[in-house]
Amino acid sequence: MVKAIVQELQLRRPEMRGGIETIYFGGGTPSVLSNDEIEFLIKTVYDNYKVIDRPEITLEANPDDLSNNRIIELSKSPVNRLSIGIQSFFDGDLKLMNRAHNASEAEKCIKEATQYFDNITIDLIYGIPGMTNERWKTNIQKALDFGLPHISSYALTVEPRTALQKFIEKGVVPNVDDEQAQEQFYILVDTLEAHGFVNYEISNFGKPDYFSKNNTAYWLGKSYLGVGPSAHSFNGKHRSWNIRNNPIYLKKIAEGVLPLEIETLSTPDRYNEFVMTGLRTIWGVDLEQVATDFGERYVQYLDQQAARFLDQGLLILEGQKLLTTKKGKFLADGIASDLFFIR
Repeated sequence: MVKAIVQELQLRRPEMRGGIETIYFGGGTPSVLSNDEIEFLIKTVYDNYKVIDRPEITLEANPDDLSNNRIIELSKSPVNRLSIGIQSFFDGDLKLMNRAHNASEAEKCIKEATQYFDNITIDLIYGIPGMTNERWKTNIQKALDFGLPHISSYALTVEPRTALQKFIEKGVVPNVDDEQAQEQFYILVDTLEAHGFVNYEISNFGKPDYFSKNNTAYWLGKSYLGVGPSAHSFNGKHRSWNIRNNPIYLKKIAEGVLPLEIETLSTPDRYNEFVMTGLRTIWGVDLEQVATDFGERYVQYLDQQAARFLDQGLLILEGQKLLTTKKGKFLADGIASDLFFIR
């Protein structure tokens, strides 16, 4: 697989003309890679693409993948940022979400990781059935006690055909309470902002100079290249994705064929994505950019559709930037859908 990914990187060299700002190992369990394999992949990027000085190089991992020895090994690799899937510091929550690690492993992992890495982010989940606001506050405080510079946090979603969905259907656990999830989101925002974090994107909170460059690139509509099975790419006008099937992926790459599908985005598609991503960030939707990229017709449409949300205090206009208010943040995706241009 590593050799195939290297070959794909070589095949797709013409697609990225600008400088590479971030390298992100995610979308599975990249922590199973050895340091030699990580360095081989990174060297391939440097050999085939223009890379900026000191790029952000992130590796995703779960606490059960990060022994003390593995953390020390990674600290000696080019990886300079860890993204750790903590989810919760309570065993009951972790069992409900079918996580492989327990609360003790989560805390031990972070304690050891902070000794070797400065730039660490963790994931926390709110809106878990049965989670009280007090337990949620404890989760947040535990993260703060470790002095982490970045936290990503998401509302629990119940995926089809999962154990959690079956438990809810059988009445073993209560269903997700949207009102409680919203309340816990506001607790999260207030607490982290009081501790110097910036909620630069609805689900992302960073100390100054610790915003995720990888995540920020998505929200600002920058081009990105995804390699490996089922990886997605975007260049501003086209979206593409690799086949999910590993054996077929390996076979096609060995033949020198890129196993991907390409979608050409229409003007309404690009406008809709611009609005959706912009509303999720502190940078908002730039009306001047809308006029430049899509035309005055779209600016007028956006003004018309946004009027009622401005009246309701869910959106605010600062200069030429349309932004969500604190009240509107949790509802941003729903608001965005009402601003979409429907053909």
